[in-house]
Formats: sequence, C-alpha cells, structure tokens
Amino acid sequence: MSMTDPVADMLTRIRNANSAIKPHTDVPASKLKGEILRVLLEQRYIAGYNFIESGKQGLYRIYLKYAPGRKRVITKLERVSRPGLRKYVTARQVQQVLSGLGLAVISTSKGLMSDDQCRQDNLGGEVICQIW
Repeated sequence: MSMTDPVADMLTRIRNANSAIKPHTDVPASKLKGEILRVLLEQRYIAGYNFIESGKQGLYRIYLKYAPGRKRVITKLERVSRPGLRKYVTARQVQQVLSGLGLAVISTSKGLMSDDQCRQDNLGGEVICQIW
C-alpha cells in the first residue's frame, strides 16, 4: 500500500483519535511530521509527543489535549496544501484563521512556523494545514 500524502494521514489519525476522545495516537515518524507536531505543541493544541523506536522509521506518539469536561481543544483540522494542489501565500497574504482563534502551519524558508510568526517575520510560504 503506497501512501501519497503522509501528512494528510497524520492529520486524519489525530482527527479520528480526537473525535473518539482517545488519550493518544501513533503515527509513522518523519522530519516534516515532527516539525508540524512541534508547532502544534508550541501553540498548545496537543499535550505532547515523543518518538518511539520501531523498526526502520519509528513512530510519534501524540498525546491529545482536552479541556475540562472532555471538551476537545481541536475542533477542526484540515489539510490545505496537498500533493495535487499546492497553496502558497506571500507575506502579505498570510491571513488569520478564524479571526485569530485558529492556527495555520506554514512551511517557509526558515522552517515550519505558525501564521502569527510568519506575519511577525514577514515571511510567506506553503500553507500546510489549518487548525481551530
């Protein structure tokens, strides 16, 4: 089975575990996924993650975050730029997600950043995903 979009697979695994109110989920590891998880952790959308040695590739165990009363912190998670249709924005086109309540993960020349960080550093790039 070949996977054409591993990032979309990771986001789907997070979305499914979040909707089932699971404490954690496992995804195959890669550098790009690790950077996306770093941004999600910095912006407090996940409780944490760690790398687990498993065969050649390894796994990331992602610990999901919930508010009191089992309320989900992540209500929507969607892939924006995909292999068949890339979405790029300039520094001026970087917009807030849900009037600043959400987050866009953007791949820039200086690495993956949140939309707020891109606006501060005046950088554009490929919009990987949006979370709110």
